[in-house]
Amino acid sequence: MKLGSNILVESKRLSGTQVGLLCNHASVDENFRHIADRLLLDENMTLGAVFGPQHGVNATVQDNMIETPHGHNNVHRTPDGLLRQGPVYSLYSETREPTAEMLHGLDVLIIDLQDVGTRVYTYIYTMANCLRACQRHKIPVIVCDRPNPIGGVNIEGETLLPGFESFVGQFPIPMRHGMTVGELATLFNNHFGINAKLEVISMQGWHRADYWDATGLPWIMPSPNMPTLDSAIVYPGTVLFEGTMLSEGRGTTRPFELVGAPWIEAERFTAAMNALTLPGVQFRPTAFLPTFQKHAQATCGGCQIHVVDRELFRPVLTGVALISVLHQFDKEKFTWRQPPYEYEYNKKPFDILSGSDRLRRQIEGGRSAIDIAADWESDETAFNKVRKPFLLYEN
Repeated sequence: MKLGSNILVESKRLSGTQVGLLCNHASVDENFRHIADRLLLDENMTLGAVFGPQHGVNATVQDNMIETPHGHNNVHRTPDGLLRQGPVYSLYSETREPTAEMLHGLDVLIIDLQDVGTRVYTYIYTMANCLRACQRHKIPVIVCDRPNPIGGVNIEGETLLPGFESFVGQFPIPMRHGMTVGELATLFNNHFGINAKLEVISMQGWHRADYWDATGLPWIMPSPNMPTLDSAIVYPGTVLFEGTMLSEGRGTTRPFELVGAPWIEAERFTAAMNALTLPGVQFRPTAFLPTFQKHAQATCGGCQIHVVDRELFRPVLTGVALISVLHQFDKEKFTWRQPPYEYEYNKKPFDILSGSDRLRRQIEGGRSAIDIAADWESDETAFNKVRKPFLLYEN
């Protein structure tokens, strides 16, 4: 297969332009060549500015919700043809949207970011914010498409409801959306009315049913707590743990695959989860010691999630079941995380992650995860119709 970035670079169409680039460390091709390095091979193109999403251009900030500074640590080609250090702007700082000053002099903004297929992953909203800014300043945007690492077929979860928009959810889409970053760009721009001048450079050779390990591409961690494809597969469900005071495994080598807390009896918890016979997954009792984030340096009881059939596995259902079981185990020790969270200072973090307060209230009311998931079917069907005109690839 061939990435959108390869197709763009090989076209040489950017010669004579001053380019802005939104990227990070994972913006590489199958030969580990970074898009910035490849663009700099064109002596007639000027790399005017680089923009970085959450965690920074080089993903050096491991913990979440820590802003990254602006800098000058990348080599850029300047209008006089020389290679010099140039501006690197953080879009996870005092601003999440490029300013007029940051965009000044640019002829085009290129976006090459690796998404992981989940509504709450902030990179897609940095992209949306760039589309808005470029629309206002009449700068065209080119999005280089990349695979959805967990496939582009399955949709799962509740659609975000009005009033619960945030930096981890700007648009009414389900938790697992089944779209590529380029398809999302067109959906955001055309369906949700950003109306920037947008072009998506499609991939060649990617099919909707392909997971990352079918692409032949190297796995470069899209963000510091997404170390493997296994992490990405479970992430649409276990990211909900961020809205609780349970550990989602940050500070371990298996974030989002390990979940638990110091008060949890691992064997009892795991037995209860396996008794649910959820599709495509098994749970193994374990203990782990987070080195940072929630329960740092405290031994947590919990489980590791083992996906045994990714085609049957339903990550959002599984995440809800894990939280529901732990809520019923001990309602006093189980607590919801309190704001602030991702620039939201009033709404509960769990609510903006799940897309409304409905899921939290259902869990508090004791509804089973299977019954809760049945409520999503109408949302999933409706979104499948919404996304259809924007899909670029066949099964």
